[in-house]
Amino acid sequence: MKQPNLSRPLIPVVIVTAVVVLLALLVRKCVEDQALLKLELTHSNAIDLTPTQIRSIERIGQWEFLAISDEELVDTIRHRTFQRNDRLVRIYRGTLRLGVDLSDCEEGWVTTRGDTASLLLPPIRLLSEHFIDEARTRAFYERGTWDASAREQMFQKAALQMKRRCLTRENLQQAEDNAREQMASLFRSFGFNHVEVTFSGTVDK
Repeated sequence: MKQPNLSRPLIPVVIVTAVVVLLALLVRKCVEDQALLKLELTHSNAIDLTPTQIRSIERIGQWEFLAISDEELVDTIRHRTFQRNDRLVRIYRGTLRLGVDLSDCEEGWVTTRGDTASLLLPPIRLLSEHFIDEARTRAFYERGTWDASAREQMFQKAALQMKRRCLTRENLQQAEDNAREQMASLFRSFGFNHVEVTFSGTVDK
C-alpha cells in the first residue's frame, strides 16, 4: 500500500511565509527611508549663520538708506549808524545722508529660528555732520566787509536750517523702510525666507 506524501502540503506554507517576511522587510525599509528623508528635510531647514559672517556684516560700517539734497538761502545784516547797513546773503547746498552705523549694533543683534532671521538695528541717524558742500556755496549778495567769524555763523545757521527741513518724520520713516527692504534682501541671500527688522530708536529731530 502506497504511503501518502505528507511533505507536499508544506511547500505552499513555506512560500507564503517567505512572501510575508519579504513584505515585512519592504515595509520596514520604506518606513526607515521616510524617517531618514524627514530627518534630512528638518536639518536642511535650519540655516547656520556663523559669527564670522555677522562680523563681516558689521564691518560694512555706515550704511546709507536715504540721501536728501537741499539748498538754503541765509542772510545776515549788520546795522551801521549814519551809513547803509552791511548785508551778506549766501546760498548753501548740501546732501544729508540718513542710515545706520552697523558697528553700533548691540551684541546679539541677529537671532535666527529656522528660516527666520530677526534683526535689531541701531537707530536711523544723520551719518555725517559735514553735509554742506562748501565748493558749491555761492554769495548771492554782499555789501560791506565780513570776517571769518561772521561767515562761520552763517554756515552754522544754514546747517541748522537744512536739518530742520530734512530730518522730518517722513524722511526718517522712508529711511527705515529702505533699511528693512535692503537688510531683508541681504539676509534672504543667506537663505532666510523671513526677515524681521526692528530699530532700537530713532533720530532726535
